[in-house]
Amino acid sequence: MRHPFQNAFNLQRHEILPVFVAVLYFFCVLTALMVLRPAREALGIQGGIDTVRWLFIGTAVVTLAVNPVFGWLVSKLPRRLFISATYLFFSASLLVFYGLMTLTPNVIGVTTGQVFYVWFSVFNLFVTMVFWALMADRFSFEQGKRFFGLIAVGGTLGAIFGPWLAGRLAQPLGTPALLLVATGFLVLALVAALVLIRLQPHSPSQRRSPEDPLPVDEHARIGGSAWEGLRAVCRSRYLMGIAAYVVILAVMATFIYFTRLHMVAAMGDGTDLRTTLFARIDLITQIATLVMQALVAGHLMKRLGVAVTLALLPLTAALGFIGLAMVGSFAALVMFEATFRAVQRALMRPARETLYTVASREEKYKAKAFIDTFVYRSGDVVGAQTEGLLARLGMGLAGIAAVAVPLALMWAALAFWLGRSQKQKALAYERTSAEQERRMPS
Repeated sequence: MRHPFQNAFNLQRHEILPVFVAVLYFFCVLTALMVLRPAREALGIQGGIDTVRWLFIGTAVVTLAVNPVFGWLVSKLPRRLFISATYLFFSASLLVFYGLMTLTPNVIGVTTGQVFYVWFSVFNLFVTMVFWALMADRFSFEQGKRFFGLIAVGGTLGAIFGPWLAGRLAQPLGTPALLLVATGFLVLALVAALVLIRLQPHSPSQRRSPEDPLPVDEHARIGGSAWEGLRAVCRSRYLMGIAAYVVILAVMATFIYFTRLHMVAAMGDGTDLRTTLFARIDLITQIATLVMQALVAGHLMKRLGVAVTLALLPLTAALGFIGLAMVGSFAALVMFEATFRAVQRALMRPARETLYTVASREEKYKAKAFIDTFVYRSGDVVGAQTEGLLARLGMGLAGIAAVAVPLALMWAALAFWLGRSQKQKALAYERTSAEQERRMPS
């Protein structure tokens, strides 16, 4: 007899513990990020919206510089060690910022805020990329379709808990203390990652279901070069398709982001007011995401397939930009952004991560790192510069919609192509896995 919990979340009994640890892992990651995000937004806008566009370029350059370092770690260290190195590096960085804010508060200003903005943007991408790379490596394609949406709920809960916790602690403890809180949750995320790695089967005979992935030798190194992620993307039409999907995603998100910055900036100059508005928008978005995950995400991908699920966000973007151009109010923006982010995080992100379950281990970490960091930030730059050009031409929301709607239709077509390509790769991957299992000693 299946437990009601298993039926509700489409889990098998032996999957409950790994999925619970993955949910806890993502909860800690997003809590660490969202404790700090409202402050990043307020600090970044201090120098003006045009400055934020240049910060996007700076972030893209930094992610390009960091990618070969991460690629080198993946090549030289076993999985548990390069994951540990990544999280410990960012934890140490948080402690450095804490020391600057408490020991030398006089140096905190616009420039320091911009440095923190760029650093946080890189931090955000890498810690979430490592999380989803491990999910794609730890779980199979069929498992990903069944419960990546459930795992994403952990992130949404963390994204709700983080701003709430920041609001409760900022006044009595001070803003610098939030950096220590974020560090603590990042360390907890690392512990959860190491536990999840240990929960994998250690031999083919220990696999409970044909859907379970083959065991991974935790002492083995993935190998390859530091720049293999870039080379892999250039060699593979499939990975290039994922990269194009991510670029368009970043462009659309950036259009929404700068529209929000313009509207919030028009409401007042106070950093506290802007931080409060950004936090409220984030809270509304996360609640909408949680509702969608609770009601539809658990079974939607398995029933509709990856292609349709990936196409839902482009269709949401097209309709949202049309509505925003027609109404043009802050309330309409909040509704559009909440819907866009909810579909992105509850439906599209889990579906996009299943695309990597049929990739090689080197592609899961190196190519994914390149796409989810540098390629994504390059899309940010394209979106920011395009929005800036439209603003200088005085085209406003109508001009953004004129660019965004046709781009969204192309984005939807790409989603269907990726879904079909993944099906083909999944069949080939299953045949390869079956052959490897026959060759492995029991």
